Amino acid sequence: MKKFKKVIWGIVLIAVGVMFALNALEITNIDIFFDGWWTLFIIVPCTVGLFTERDKTGNIVGILIGVCLLLCCQEVMDFSMLWKLLIPVIIVIAGIKMIYTAFFNNKANEIIVEIKANGGETKSGNAIFSGYDMNYDGQVFEGAELSAIFGGVECDLRNAIIEKDCAIKMTAIFGGIDILVPQNVNVKVNSSCIFGGVSNKTKAKTDAPTIYISGTCMFGGVDIK
Repeated sequence: MKKFKKVIWGIVLIAVGVMFALNALEITNIDIFFDGWWTLFIIVPCTVGLFTERDKTGNIVGILIGVCLLLCCQEVMDFSMLWKLLIPVIIVIAGIKMIYTAFFNNKANEIIVEIKANGGETKSGNAIFSGYDMNYDGQVFEGAELSAIFGGVECDLRNAIIEKDCAIKMTAIFGGIDILVPQNVNVKVNSSCIFGGVSNKTKAKTDAPTIYISGTCMFGGVDIK
């Protein structure tokens, strides 16, 4: 995926370079600094992200914002109308993504439901305008549910006992969640991000249990390491 991302950006840079060269040679006369040209710094990276990143929601919203701003600069759309339409559309996209994540391709949710159905227990870590630390030293870990709303949560699994696939459901809204995992596990993430992001710094392992992490980030972030 990283190679593909480099290829896409390489093609973009080549196209820009060729355009500058053709203008310099007076073969073409492409107006580079048109009204709203700066919106390309929003549109182009988000378009590249559609092809290189697994989660498309944030990039779709970014493209939508960039295109709307460009239309306003071109006087096709009024700025007052932009905010009237843009915010509801973003909310609708976020809602659709959350519903899709809840019902489809959500291994984490399946594991959490199975644990509760079998009489098991998942610990909850909630931080609202505060901080919360969870430590599983020497404890068997099966699943957890984490929420950070204008706050921060740290879940330390480095010394936890993980014998089989497990799951974490998380929500970060104007907050941050740090998940520290042991080296002998795999991590798979399925998230919905609106002006937020999930950073997974772990490396894939063979013949190891998997921690499935799913959830939502809105103006927040999740760091897995």
